[in-house]
Amino acid sequence: MSHPELATTLTELLGLEQPPVALAMADSPPEGVTATDHAVPSSCTFWREAEKGVFYATAAQHFNCPVGSHVMGFEMPEDVQAQLGGLVQSMCDAQYLDMAEVAKIPAMAKKGAGVVYGPLAELPVAADVVLMWLTPSQAMIYNEATGNASWTASAPGTVSGRPGCTALPLAVTTDEPKMALGCIGMRTFTGIGDDRLLAAVPGDKIEELTAAIEAAVTANAGMRSFYEGHKAQFA
Repeated sequence: MSHPELATTLTELLGLEQPPVALAMADSPPEGVTATDHAVPSSCTFWREAEKGVFYATAAQHFNCPVGSHVMGFEMPEDVQAQLGGLVQSMCDAQYLDMAEVAKIPAMAKKGAGVVYGPLAELPVAADVVLMWLTPSQAMIYNEATGNASWTASAPGTVSGRPGCTALPLAVTTDEPKMALGCIGMRTFTGIGDDRLLAAVPGDKIEELTAAIEAAVTANAGMRSFYEGHKAQFA
């Protein structure tokens, strides 16, 4: 399927309110893509900006968010590294983060001088990650489609937490769809509703996942009909 077809199918199957967006690490803007000069407070802010159209953001434009810059795998100048160290120390002082966790925070292995962002339907290059905002009921379908709901799975499904952006490298590194509860920074900077979870899907898995979601939607429709009939007997 093409990017537009995948975006339309995912939106219709899950009933998404926000369009699926995608990103790709890149060293320069692809032909026809404009480099943004818009300053943002966090890396995750770009996810919401991506709903509006395709653009390229340099590594430096992520530096207002040292944690996000680290997670995206960017080489950071000394002043940004110092900001990162100070921020991490503040998080630990506030008992938000344990210092032992710091070395284990995931980061993107694929490097680039920047990132191409945009709606999945419009992304002109192969996506490294596709992002979706899910309600709990949509997340239920997503979880079943990924196989994480199966009791015969080799490993139980995990939903990551803070920082919310770590779902991206987790998805890319494992080459498996992931889901995150997010973090207070993500919710503050993106303005996403409290009833939304973040789904992160490796770009090379999005077509396979879309087919699995279609199967899960069909299965749940059958079970809903059965359960509604059973419930009616007790009305």
